[in-house]
Amino acid sequence: MSGAHPSRPEAVLLAGPTCSGKTALALRLAEDFPVEIVSVDSAQVYRGMDIGTAKPPAEVRARVPHHLIDVCDPRDPYSAGRFRSDALELIAAIRSRGRIPLLVGGTMLYFRALVRGIAPLPTADPAIRARLEERATRAGWPALHAELAARDPVAAARIRPADGQRIQRALEVLELTGERLSDLQRHATPPAVRFAAFALKPADRAELYARIDARFAAMMEQGFLAEVQALRARGDLHGDLPSLRAVGYRQIWSCLAGERGLEEAVAAAQRASRQLAKRQLTWLRSESSFEAIGTLEDQQLGPIHRTLNLIAGH
Repeated sequence: MSGAHPSRPEAVLLAGPTCSGKTALALRLAEDFPVEIVSVDSAQVYRGMDIGTAKPPAEVRARVPHHLIDVCDPRDPYSAGRFRSDALELIAAIRSRGRIPLLVGGTMLYFRALVRGIAPLPTADPAIRARLEERATRAGWPALHAELAARDPVAAARIRPADGQRIQRALEVLELTGERLSDLQRHATPPAVRFAAFALKPADRAELYARIDARFAAMMEQGFLAEVQALRARGDLHGDLPSLRAVGYRQIWSCLAGERGLEEAVAAAQRASRQLAKRQLTWLRSESSFEAIGTLEDQQLGPIHRTLNLIAGH
């Protein structure tokens, strides 16, 4: 690539809902441009979680450099803050090699943390978290979500009533600091990196949902049940870990725990995957900085091609 240009992006973001073709498009772009792919996926970071995360196979990763895959053990949490730090280091390293960072995925919280920055927040307090867990066990997370809505309505509006991890964190911050998480997050500092952001936004929601259902069925045929059985057999993992609360893993884990039958678990996982896609599309609609582009099938890829050409200095 040629020297610095004041309006030239330094990295490209490619977001989209699950099963929208992000990986296929990224690999196609890698055929034409000197890109290295950085995964923006909160589950692909975990080792041993391959089938259920649709992780690119080893031969693909050998052909095109991939980053932030298999960097964490499932028993260890991986946060948006850690992602931001890792991603910014990788962007600098990739650019130093004269290549283009292409950040690809569907974890919208990670994209937000990267682009907008993260406010300095207090570290976790085990005692407070234990108390909140105990209350949730008695009353349920929706009840704690209602409490959060009364105390920090902006944060609550962004969090689903069943998302215990994020409800717990927002209430924990309130107790530790006396301030609302939404107020603290306004102090976030964006990074000094210029991004060009694109999004795959399938127009046919029914077709997307059909692909989601078919892909999960294919995952089961590829051995997803055995993958979750192997994780469970380790003996040091439990269903409340962030890794095992990932869509698909949570439902199959509950089946292995005897809480539901396999057929019911598969249907629940497919339903949760469709709900995830709906939330991802909602988030993308709210983010005007992400330019909608076509898929490989419709070949409306001019904007992202022009951007990559600009970065490459063509």
